[in-house]
Amino acid sequence: MPEQTPYHPPVKRSVEIAGHKTSLSLEPLFWDMLKQAAAAEGLPLNALVARIDAERITAPHPPGLAGAVRLWLAARLVRAQ
Repeated sequence: MPEQTPYHPPVKRSVEIAGHKTSLSLEPLFWDMLKQAAAAEGLPLNALVARIDAERITAPHPPGLAGAVRLWLAARLVRAQ
């Protein structure tokens, strides 16, 4: 079976943050990383996205939610090194 390329367009999924549904578009690689991070932290995916969102909105120049998720995941990888 051929390996799946990491270069795939974003996939839009619904998430719920503080009782409000919103959509989030991430590449499948980031969706997989986000699911793994949520499992490692013992959180539902929506709860982790809500936590990232809460951190994001306190930034001096908050990025969009998708960008914040990608940055959070990258920072998590850096911290793990």
